[in-house]
Amino acid sequence: MIVGDFTATLGDQSRIALPKKIREQVLGTELVLAKGFEGCIFGFQKSVWEEIAKQELLKPVSTEEGRRIRRQMFAAAEIIAFDEQGRYVLPKTLKEYAHLTRDVVIIGAGDHFEIWDKTRWQEYVKTL
Repeated sequence: MIVGDFTATLGDQSRIALPKKIREQVLGTELVLAKGFEGCIFGFQKSVWEEIAKQELLKPVSTEEGRRIRRQMFAAAEIIAFDEQGRYVLPKTLKEYAHLTRDVVIIGAGDHFEIWDKTRWQEYVKTL
């Protein structure tokens, strides 16, 4: 289970490090990053992503919900690899989608983690 709240800095060329506590929860060195909701980026262990995708793909493509979820989940999703220190490059499309600046927050959300612009996260927390 992925839990916690971590601050991070987006480096040059959109490089970021996955916090050690989250890295320890992820098997392997590949992640799937995708557009999340409320303007964040979702990060999944690749095998967890595949299980969630299987369930979502059971929704018929002939329904509006089936098409919407496919577009949300798969259009901007990318498989990325991180190094021994957990560093990886955020894809430009996801960085722009989440309006990420230099300071970010990475939160655990159970089966995945989320990457938020720090200011946007602080604003979102006020609504809870």
